[in-house]
Amino acid sequence: MKIGFIGLGIMGKPMVRNLLKGGYAVVVHDIAPAAVADVAAAGAVAGGSSLATAAQSDVIVTMLPDGPDVDGAVLGAGGILEGARPGSIVVDMSSISPLVSQKISEACAAKGVGFIDAPVSGGEPKAIDGTLTIMAGGDQPTFDKVVPILQKMGSSVTLTGPVGAGNVTKLANQIMVACNIAAMGEALVLATRAGLDPEIVFNAVKGGLAGSTVLNAKAPMVIARNFKPGFRIELHEKDLRNALLAGESMKVSLPLTSLVQQMLISLMNEGKGGLDHSAIVTFIERMAGIEVKPPGK
Repeated sequence: MKIGFIGLGIMGKPMVRNLLKGGYAVVVHDIAPAAVADVAAAGAVAGGSSLATAAQSDVIVTMLPDGPDVDGAVLGAGGILEGARPGSIVVDMSSISPLVSQKISEACAAKGVGFIDAPVSGGEPKAIDGTLTIMAGGDQPTFDKVVPILQKMGSSVTLTGPVGAGNVTKLANQIMVACNIAAMGEALVLATRAGLDPEIVFNAVKGGLAGSTVLNAKAPMVIARNFKPGFRIELHEKDLRNALLAGESMKVSLPLTSLVQQMLISLMNEGKGGLDHSAIVTFIERMAGIEVKPPGK
């Protein structure tokens, strides 16, 4: 199979590199020429446009910021569906509203094109390692065709249900991650205010019930004051907004999600939207007037 890949951001570029390492021929497109040049140097071929990339591909992967971006890339003028051949498959690995996924799937089906929504979790480090967690939605036969491709980018690939289920699962994931980071922030701010070394507190609790992948990944970043983005605050805010909209449509109250989303909006208004989502902690630090760091530093 020849793969088209549209969207070469923090996640997309290492995902393309892993496809190339896996032996696939990859045609790429992005609105940023420098991003295209970067992966072309690794062996990808520049597609020139979404339409031209799709026309050369059996499977077209999109990895874009939000639903409107995917809608435009697939359904817009000069988009994927204008170039895709019947029998090809669109795999959207963006994190978007499940309602948008279902809309795009219906448009693809009308042209004889398969569709899978397959958002990911793991951030830039796991995108680089090829160990992303991939949550897919779609029918079993279409999923089976693209599993070998997805396995070059992720260590866990699960079909969670029909189209849209992948993004519902991702929204659930994002709720748990955001609330976990916020709770970690409160805990470490409290410990720091009490005069404890937050690194010692982290090491003391990480092996117990409070331990988690989120804690292990994000606490060291906070203590080191390293907020270089693996997953940006502005993108996590978008995910929580989509979760709240989905919850509203299904009459599900999400009070903790709403609270953390408001924290993220506040941080974006402070100019912190481009920081790693571990910087949620800085919202709690500001309220307490203290930073999470070892005593004397």
